[in-house]
Amino acid sequence: MLRKTVSQYFGSMQRFLFPEFRDELGPTTDKHLQVIVALDMIKIEEFLPYKSQFTMGRPTKDRDALARALIAKPILGITTTTGLIDRLKVDAALKRLCGFQGRLPSEATFSNAFAEFSSCGLMEKAHAHLVKDIFQGKIIGHVSRDSTAIDCRERPLAKEKLVADSDPKNRPKRGRPKKDDIRSAKEPSRIERQLNMSVEAMVGELPMACDTGCKKDSKGNPNYWIGYKLHVDVDDNGIPLTAILTSASLHDSQVAIPLEAITSERVVSLYSVMDAAYNSEHIVDYISSRGKVSIIDPKKPRGGEKVPLDPAKKERFKVRTTVERANSAFKDDFGAKHIRVRGHAKVFSHLMSGVVAMTALRIVEAFL
Repeated sequence: MLRKTVSQYFGSMQRFLFPEFRDELGPTTDKHLQVIVALDMIKIEEFLPYKSQFTMGRPTKDRDALARALIAKPILGITTTTGLIDRLKVDAALKRLCGFQGRLPSEATFSNAFAEFSSCGLMEKAHAHLVKDIFQGKIIGHVSRDSTAIDCRERPLAKEKLVADSDPKNRPKRGRPKKDDIRSAKEPSRIERQLNMSVEAMVGELPMACDTGCKKDSKGNPNYWIGYKLHVDVDDNGIPLTAILTSASLHDSQVAIPLEAITSERVVSLYSVMDAAYNSEHIVDYISSRGKVSIIDPKKPRGGEKVPLDPAKKERFKVRTTVERANSAFKDDFGAKHIRVRGHAKVFSHLMSGVVAMTALRIVEAFL
């Protein structure tokens, strides 16, 4: 049913919109057609928190067109605002697609609009609505989960030393406590707290500041970076379903339950597929409580042998490559490798403009 809906939608665009567009503005590239499809599917202007004619004070200029330009930016592989303005000056087709009339806004206007969109979570809202709308009433086989490093040009947050580390007298003694020694109860871990928290509370508790991260590659070599970590869920076709941006140092397992909760609100799925970094009893129990099956690569115990997945789960685990390819596409084709802004809100908004554009294009590719 979803394939039929998208095929009819795209077929009508090819019959009526594309020929008219070519007649008025001449030959168009494949990138122009991708921009047309993405803008028409996302309808970013519907999620703006205001309309220009109703705002108080100095009027906001071309906010609809500015929002569309930010969607087109990652599709066209443009990395800077200056580059986007220069492209709009010479590309009449793109200028008309975005909705600019007459003289283009200044670079400062682009930056101010981007800051407003970042503060209100414009791209995140558009992405959530697109996913819910497309997959409404449908069942997804597998949700694959992983994270990827996001390099930024920011000063990393200095980590505060714990009091117990700074003062030797406050350090708890090692080993088994004495008979009369009373120790305070161990505080629940973040994953344990997440089991009884709302989605907003779970996400709000995650560290979001820029810091230093480390992740081992497939050969076990550590790779360090300064910036953030983008955690994503994708479906069997590599369509992004949910994305959360956290500090680079945060362990992947800390975001599994928030991702699972948000994705479950948007789509209905049967399996959650993750690598060994997410191997936790609490995560498995949480997924099971929602009527799903978790497929997590088992860890190798110290001094023991790794227990492999059963043949059926091992075969299903192969689908996890979709999220790895999606992470590569974020960086290579949708702007995640070129971050020129600072601060969590702006970095996330920049990334989500690429995520929502990629989502729209992959929906068309997958179901045509």
